[in-house]
Amino acid sequence: MKQAFHTLGPYLWRYRRGFALGMGALVLKDLLGAVMPLLMRAGIDSLTRGFRLETVLWFAAALVGVSALKGIFQYWMRVILIGISRDIEFDLRNDLFANLVRLSWDFYGKYRTGDLMARSTNDLNAVRMMLGPAVMYLCETGLTLILAIFVMLSVDWRLTLLSLMPAPLVSVAVIYFGGRIHDRFESIQKMFSDISSRVQENLSGVRVVRAYVQEEAELRQFETLNRDYIAHNIKLAKLSGLFMPLLQALIGVTFLIVLWAGGYRLLNGKITLGSFVMFNSYMGMLVWPMIAMGWVVNLVQRGTASLGRINELLRAEPAIAAGAGARTLPQPLAGDIELENVAVRNPSGTALDGVSLRIRGGSTVAIVGHTGSGKSTLLNLIPRLIDPTEGRVSLDGVDLRHLSPADLRRHIGFVPQETFLFSATLGENIAFGVPDATEEQIRRAAEIAGLMTDISGFPEGFKTMVGERGLTLSGGQKQRTAIARALLRDPRILILDDALSSVDTLTEERILTALSGVMKGRTTILVSHRVSTIRNADHIFVLEHGAVVESGSHEQLLANGGYYADLHQKQLLEEELEAI
Repeated sequence: MKQAFHTLGPYLWRYRRGFALGMGALVLKDLLGAVMPLLMRAGIDSLTRGFRLETVLWFAAALVGVSALKGIFQYWMRVILIGISRDIEFDLRNDLFANLVRLSWDFYGKYRTGDLMARSTNDLNAVRMMLGPAVMYLCETGLTLILAIFVMLSVDWRLTLLSLMPAPLVSVAVIYFGGRIHDRFESIQKMFSDISSRVQENLSGVRVVRAYVQEEAELRQFETLNRDYIAHNIKLAKLSGLFMPLLQALIGVTFLIVLWAGGYRLLNGKITLGSFVMFNSYMGMLVWPMIAMGWVVNLVQRGTASLGRINELLRAEPAIAAGAGARTLPQPLAGDIELENVAVRNPSGTALDGVSLRIRGGSTVAIVGHTGSGKSTLLNLIPRLIDPTEGRVSLDGVDLRHLSPADLRRHIGFVPQETFLFSATLGENIAFGVPDATEEQIRRAAEIAGLMTDISGFPEGFKTMVGERGLTLSGGQKQRTAIARALLRDPRILILDDALSSVDTLTEERILTALSGVMKGRTTILVSHRVSTIRNADHIFVLEHGAVVESGSHEQLLANGGYYADLHQKQLLEEELEAI
């Protein structure tokens, strides 16, 4: 609990004035509530000494007035305190999302998307319930308890102590059941994350599920997860169901004590009838705090369990970030890129091993190699999506680790191997990196990427919705949209990671012809398995098992008779066979 409020401290401090106002309304509401039994005692004792109509009317008016004021303060108490919990939920969600978008790619290898979604929704709601209703009722019931006991002790301390005899048992029950509720709810939240992840994976991979006729198998697995989730929820419900009747039983014992001992003292003249009624009224007021205590404990235990899961995300730090003395790139940017004895090692093995190469600013360089040779890893080093395990990567002579990643990436247009499009319009996807782009700029980028012919066939043109992850577009259309998105940024460095693999040879040639004008003066890095894509590059590097084994121009590599020459020969044969 202490750790929970340590995390939430800055958020609570931000709304300290509103919180103080809400607590002020809460105190006034409870004070007025505590006054009502005193008015009832005074009225009843007055009537026992002689009936007077004006006395009845006066006390009735006083009770109505106090009740009305209490209702007004109760209204503002709820509006302010519940409203603040919503504001803190809003801030927490923003901060959580802001931290998620700045985390490095390796973080997302540890956490599943469904798990992150569950923490961002279900867990945040549990924290809000802890901050709003739980804190409000905890303060309200605590103050009510203090006021009622104080007045009761001042009237008859013996009867008060007798009526509070079940209180230690209530505390024991709260502590015992609270811990068990916390553990079970934490387990339930983890299971909810598993279910969310399963649903997300199946919806994203629905085509694969159907292609392999695995609908029934996936349904059975989901049913198993769902059944376990329901079973654990039922266990929690049974525990909560046992907790609440136990509290109510202890409350019933308290009333019996008051009726028995209070009635006895009334008959013996130790207390007045008004005091007896007042005691019963206060005990009625204490019923809700005792019942609410169980509900509050439940909410607090759920909230702290969820806050622990949210804290994992809030405290996560990006593996790649701007250092304390981060430098800005020199202007104008030449675009010289150099790798010096670079190695990249990860748990699955060595991706790059001792790679040294230089890409001159304004040149077009190609990288080829078999699958798994380290091409994409090398490209990911340039926008600093990853850092080398050993060695140095520099841009215009400056080590990338000394630069701000955001400043570096503003100068790079990157088309990754796996194209990702957002569930938005085609125009919005192209303008993703340049939100203030004009329609003419978007159209020009689409023309260079060879996409205008397809767009002209769409009824809504650039306003066509592409569906989640570009589901409504073909593979080639998605790749060309990603190329247009990169070109619109007018980058100094253009990286195309096998970005034309899904288009036919004719379309590829047309796109490359259009790109040739754009590539002039820019540093362009191409990765492709097609020789036709890279043959006109100024320099070609061949990767094998994470190392550069060949380099040179197209003609030089053909003369060497190595991997590149073999790849060229195979593709010539394929073209001849297709022509037959």
